[in-house]
Amino acid sequence: MAEETRKQRTHRGSMAYHAGVAAEGRIAQDYERRGFAVARRRWRGKSGEIDLIVQDGDGLIFIEVKQSRSFDRAAHALSQAQMRRVYRTAEEFLGTQPLGSLTNVRFDVALVNGFGDTQIIENAFDHF
Repeated sequence: MAEETRKQRTHRGSMAYHAGVAAEGRIAQDYERRGFAVARRRWRGKSGEIDLIVQDGDGLIFIEVKQSRSFDRAAHALSQAQMRRVYRTAEEFLGTQPLGSLTNVRFDVALVNGFGDTQIIENAFDHF
């Protein structure tokens, strides 16, 4: 019985991972359609991971993608601790850029619901 529960948990984890990757791909396409170039996907630093980083002229947009059954559930999945992690990781990434911390940045949250619909909240961390 314990073995079956472990397999179910592993399967659910795998499904969630693939759903997250698909959601990030959908959001990357949305930004590309709007003329932004994707600079990095799933950039990992010592502080954590940034789902997407896109070029906005000379600036950058750091995007946290949240996928759930509804937009409301996806939005509520973003915690203060996650926002702090994204800020720290973004600072780390900026250390690799020519202008460093002088780079113009914005933090967006991209929500994806169970139907694959998307909602982008620009400058989102100001709203949460």
